[in-house]
Amino acid sequence: MLTVERQEIILDSLKQKEVVSVREMVEQTGASESTIRRDLTEMESAQKIKRVHGGASLLRKKTEEPSLSEKTSLFQEEKTRIAKYAAEKIENGDCIYLDAGTTTMHMIPFLPPNIIVVTNGIPHIQTLLDQGIETYVVGGKLKQGTAALIGAKAIESIQSFRFDKCFLGINGIHLDYGYTTPDPEEAAVKQTAIAQAKENFVVADDTKFGDVSFAHVANLEQAQIITSKGISSDMEENITNKTRLEVV
Repeated sequence: MLTVERQEIILDSLKQKEVVSVREMVEQTGASESTIRRDLTEMESAQKIKRVHGGASLLRKKTEEPSLSEKTSLFQEEKTRIAKYAAEKIENGDCIYLDAGTTTMHMIPFLPPNIIVVTNGIPHIQTLLDQGIETYVVGGKLKQGTAALIGAKAIESIQSFRFDKCFLGINGIHLDYGYTTPDPEEAAVKQTAIAQAKENFVVADDTKFGDVSFAHVANLEQAQIITSKGISSDMEENITNKTRLEVV
């Protein structure tokens, strides 16, 4: 099979599934693992795909954001590990901000009972109630696709609180551009939450590293990062020069 044909198969598979493992590519093309890895290196250099731990994903436009249903199906094991570890940072009596997003939602079953949670995530509410956790929901405009509350009313609501800890989901983590997300309105909500907290944590799987979305949220130094195994040793070293990074 010609290289161009093999790479077309890889791209077609990614368009259908968004994230594909090297093993799946080997099965689809009949090529060796080393050949597939060379293809992925070449395709990443051509900015056709993004390498992730054990496979590849499609590059997204800076303003493009996956829907809640798309996010929910991805990296379940990694998100659970990150969420459990992040929840261990919370102490009884804490008042926390829990950002909208699937990784923060995974934290809820692991939260201690005697805390107060403020959230802008509509899908979080019922699970928090089921856990018996005292919960405040910010006002604002409901965002299609991710079910996050955003806008001026959300910012105003968050400004009336003070948090011991803030836990944010994010779309991009970059050495130079910091934390980014596709939607400027959602970025403004995240910025406000960061400003109201003593400690800030970004909870994100390793595929977010190196990505840059449209709207800047914060510099790397403004939050600690809890992530999954898979980032390169060079990236890990460079990140830890700027902020605390915990890989779980």
